[in-house]
Amino acid sequence: MLKCAIIGLGRWGQVLVDSVQGKSEKLTFVRGVTRTPANAADYAAKLGIPLSADYSGALSDHDVDAIVLATPHTQHAEQMTAAAAAKKHIFVEKPLTLDTASAISSVEKARDAGVVLALGHNRRFLPPILEMKRRIERGDIGKVIHADANFSGNPSLRHGNEHWRTNIDETPAGAMSPIGIHMLDLLICLCGRINTVNAQSFRLATDLPIDDTTSMTFRFESGMSACFTTLGATARTMRLQIFGTEGWLELRDESPLVFQPMDGPSETIDYPLFDKERAELEAFADAVDRKSNYPLSDAEAIHGIEVFEAIVKSADGAGTVNIG
Repeated sequence: MLKCAIIGLGRWGQVLVDSVQGKSEKLTFVRGVTRTPANAADYAAKLGIPLSADYSGALSDHDVDAIVLATPHTQHAEQMTAAAAAKKHIFVEKPLTLDTASAISSVEKARDAGVVLALGHNRRFLPPILEMKRRIERGDIGKVIHADANFSGNPSLRHGNEHWRTNIDETPAGAMSPIGIHMLDLLICLCGRINTVNAQSFRLATDLPIDDTTSMTFRFESGMSACFTTLGATARTMRLQIFGTEGWLELRDESPLVFQPMDGPSETIDYPLFDKERAELEAFADAVDRKSNYPLSDAEAIHGIEVFEAIVKSADGAGTVNIG
């Protein structure tokens, strides 16, 4: 049983804990750290998790095997560096960091320390995404030529201007860091490396100090293209459609998955609810236990931040940005 400390016990930290605590045979949370312990005291007490504001205490605790970071984005690099130095395995919520240099440094420090570093892109674990990947690799839709993607919602509207999620330094390019980066990861997972980015991002609908409308086009190493939009001031939706020379695949939210071949009727596959947070955390535990590799490589994690940084630069006026 992997013994973990949860760092950050806001809404999402609690989602991660709730997905496995008392349910998983692979990991459990034995300690909590948050900047405002009083805000999470009742929650931690209910689960019997000791709580403090002392991150260094969690790192020096011999009963803690791993650190799970659900903290503001700008803190990730420093916190991962400290965890690696303490020989603690690391699960970090997306984004890995906000720039390529710190992403590379974080991965290298974890590798040098001999600890697992796992990035929390939970949608990689969805059964329909795994099925899309199988069908694309099998050639069911032929040569992949284009993807059309949207991941939108209102992730920052529930927060006031004083919350870290509405700080422009934490949330550049609008909804990219809270939700859009999940779709970016899926595009990399299913379609490969991205070579060029052209993006625009602006504030159109809210009074928050961050953008709410972000759109971009990509050109991939394979030659295929993609159009991707992430909005931060609308009803929640996720849609991914991948086109090939023999048909297309489309996923809306987490179900259903539709396959339309060039000839013949379409196929619709419905999926039951799936706990993707439990899946990613248990995959992390398996990687620590050396049962399997974590299904998001260091190279993919770094490339996601390369593209994210290129999106921010392009939206800030750099035009088309070439990667690598």
